[in-house]
Amino acid sequence: MYRILERRLTQQVRDFLRPTYDLDLPKIVVEQPPKVELGEYAMPLAFELAKKLRKAPRKIAEEIVNGVGPIEGFEKLEVAGAGYINARVQRGAVAVALAADQKPHVDVPLGKVLVEHSSINPNKAAHIGHLRNAILGDTFVRLLGFAGREIDIQNYIDNTGVQVADVVVGFLYIEKKSRAEIERLAAQPRFDFYCWDLYARVSQWYAQDKQNLQARLKTLHEIESGGNEIAAIADLISVAVLRRHLETMERLDIEYDFLPRESEILHLHFWDAAFTKLKEGGVLFFEKEGKNKGCWVMRRAGQAKPNQPQRARRTRKRSKSELMTTSPRKTRKLSCARTAPWVTSARISPTTCGSSGCSGATSVIASSFSIPTNTSAGFRRPRVRKIIPISAM
Repeated sequence: MYRILERRLTQQVRDFLRPTYDLDLPKIVVEQPPKVELGEYAMPLAFELAKKLRKAPRKIAEEIVNGVGPIEGFEKLEVAGAGYINARVQRGAVAVALAADQKPHVDVPLGKVLVEHSSINPNKAAHIGHLRNAILGDTFVRLLGFAGREIDIQNYIDNTGVQVADVVVGFLYIEKKSRAEIERLAAQPRFDFYCWDLYARVSQWYAQDKQNLQARLKTLHEIESGGNEIAAIADLISVAVLRRHLETMERLDIEYDFLPRESEILHLHFWDAAFTKLKEGGVLFFEKEGKNKGCWVMRRAGQAKPNQPQRARRTRKRSKSELMTTSPRKTRKLSCARTAPWVTSARISPTTCGSSGCSGATSVIASSFSIPTNTSAGFRRPRVRKIIPISAM
């Protein structure tokens, strides 16, 4: 209520300034008076306007107080000191409204807000850092809900990345377990902690012999391809760990509407569609010379197109900090860079992609999303505790 009254105050002052002084101020500073006896709000506005209007601050403050008129919810405005404007609310009415839990009417913007948070790799148990991020995201959701916004909550699941592949490597190459044995373990309530310990052992196994990293590359390619035994094991592990994550979040009363999985983005060819759209829109171009030769390069907004030589030289000069590239693959173009057609901006990292294969750690960071309800990828999770694959929707 305090912020709503503050917005009401500044809007009425702004409406007065526009026709009176031909001023349109996008931001009006509002402070709190040093003593509650002086009111709930204080505006040093007159000091800011003194130079523009060539008047004393106190004179300007008096004109505003006399001309702004009555404001709903406020008892009065008064001039203080050399030109401060103090505003006092109708305290009795505010106290009654707060006691009755009455919420002032506010205009709610149209359209949904998509909030994505948590996004924990489904290869081990959630730790305190994951819970911190989930709580921050859920707090944001609750604030938007309190403000009357329509919200969809998304938890993006990276189930085809290097972290999941490493756990698969641990089960198959270190523990030599079969799919049936892994399935029995996955039914245990602390399977996510079991995977955590195994994940640490896999890192040690890689350090013992660099050739062991070939197992990671092979496993990643099988997971990306899908439709094979290793991909099925990866799905089994990631879904079991994801269920443990959801149980953890349920204890914190944190819920999600969508659980889009990276595997669906790959296998439903959403990335292929996005890649084609980026090329057709001139966002991506194939570099034929220089340090990025043989790579698809994403051009940031405002940068030159490759057919403009002078600015292209500057683009190459800045490429280390501003351009992210990835090498093309023989069988699947940019299959290591995973995104979806609703991503409106992204960075594609080159550091983990090579001609012999991708480590799976390539990152695509989306800055804004707009997901149509009839084409959203992955799992849709209403308030019931059930995971529904997109093929069943």
